[in-house]
Amino acid sequence: CRTWSKNQSIPEMMDAVYNAETDHEEIKIVSEEQAIKFVWISSEGVTVEKEYSFSPDSYLIGLNLTIKNRSDRPLVDHLVVSIEKKFPEEASRYGFIGPSALINNKMEQIKIKKLKDKDTFEGKINWIALQDRYFLGSVIPEKMDDARVRILQHEGGLLESRLITEMKNINPGQAKRFVFDIYFGPKSMKVLKGMNNGLDKAVNFGMFDILAKPCLWLMNFLYGFIPNYGIAIIILTVITKLLLWPLGNKSYRSMGEMKKIQPLMAELREKYKDDKKRMNQELMSLYKVYKINPMGGCLPMVVQIPVFFALYRMLYQAIELRHAPFFLWINDLSAPDRLMHFDFSIPFMEPPYGIPVLTIVMGATMFLQQKLTPSPGDPAQAKMMMFMPIIFTVIFINFSSGLVLYWLINNILSIAQQHYIQKKMA
Repeated sequence: CRTWSKNQSIPEMMDAVYNAETDHEEIKIVSEEQAIKFVWISSEGVTVEKEYSFSPDSYLIGLNLTIKNRSDRPLVDHLVVSIEKKFPEEASRYGFIGPSALINNKMEQIKIKKLKDKDTFEGKINWIALQDRYFLGSVIPEKMDDARVRILQHEGGLLESRLITEMKNINPGQAKRFVFDIYFGPKSMKVLKGMNNGLDKAVNFGMFDILAKPCLWLMNFLYGFIPNYGIAIIILTVITKLLLWPLGNKSYRSMGEMKKIQPLMAELREKYKDDKKRMNQELMSLYKVYKINPMGGCLPMVVQIPVFFALYRMLYQAIELRHAPFFLWINDLSAPDRLMHFDFSIPFMEPPYGIPVLTIVMGATMFLQQKLTPSPGDPAQAKMMMFMPIIFTVIFINFSSGLVLYWLINNILSIAQQHYIQKKMA
C-alpha cells in the first residue's frame, strides 16, 4: 500500500523512505491492539506520519495518515493511495478476478481487457480492491464523497488500483489527517459482512448472485452440524434436488411419453423423409393424438438451469472449500480430483497429473442418464448427444473436486428420479 501526492506538491513523497518510531524489529499481536508509526520529513519541512494499527482478531489494518505542512508554501494537491497485485494476462473463465470498487454504493467489477476503453471511475468511493479467486486486498476510506479510482496496467501482469482524493489545501503551519482501513484477507462472507463497510459485496457470483449466496449460507449452516464440506455439498445437492423434484417429475414424465411413441415417430420420419413439411405436420398430429407437448421435457429443465449454474459459481469461488478435505485421496475440495500422481503429462489435463476418479464416475453417470433418455429423431443430433458424456468428462477434468462432486451427486439423483418415474409409468 503506497501513498503520495498526485501533482507532486510534495515531490519526494512517492519514493520516500520512512523511519519507524519503534525499538523493536518485530511486533507480536497476541491479545491487544498494537500500533506502529512511520515518519518522513521532506527537504522543505513537510512531515508525513503513517500510523498502522493491528488487531489480533481482525484482518483490518487501520491507517492514520497525517500531513503537517511546516514549509513556507501551501500544499494544494490530491492524496493518492494505491495497492498492487500481479494477475495472469488472461482473465479467469470461471469467475471474476481483477480490480473492483464500490462506487456510489454500486459494485463495479472492472474487467482487465476493457481497461483500454475506461480506466478511471468517479463518485463516492466506499472502497477499492484487487481480488483473485479466494483473497482480497482493499483500501477503505473513512469518508470520500468526491474521489476517483484509476486502474493502471504495468508490465509483467502487474495491476495497480489508485484511490485519488478530492483536492486538498494545507496551508503553512496546518495539518491534515486522512483515515483508512486496509484489508488483506479471505473473500469470506462471514468475515466481510461483520465489518459493516460494504466489503461483503466483493463476493459476487454474477447474474446468479441472488441464488448462489443462499446456497453458500446453507452449505456453511450444514457444515456447522457435519464438519465435512464434502458431506455438506452432498446434503446441499439433495436438498436442491428435492426442491426441484416436481419440475423434474414433469420433465421425466414428458420424456417417458415421448419414449413410448418413438417407434411411431420413426415410422413417420421414414415415410416422409423426402417431405420435411409433411413429416413435421404428421409429427404434430401424433403429439396431439397422444396429448404430448414436445417441449414438455425441456421447459422444466430450463427453469432448473439457473439453480445449477448458481451452485456451480458458488462452489467454484467459495473459500470455505480451499484445502477442505473430503475423504481418502480427496484432501482439497478446491483442487482437481487426482488419485496418484504421474510424472508424465495427460492430454487435456492440467498439472498435477493423475487419475480423475470422481470425474470418470461422473462421466459414467452421464452415459447411464443418456441411456434412460429418449434419443433425438435427428441422426446428427443423436450422434452429437452420444459424445456429450465424453465432452463433459474432458471439460470437468480440471474442475475442482467440490464442483465435480456436486455434478456427480446431482446426476445420480436425476437417474434415480428418472428410473422411478419410468417404472411408475410402465
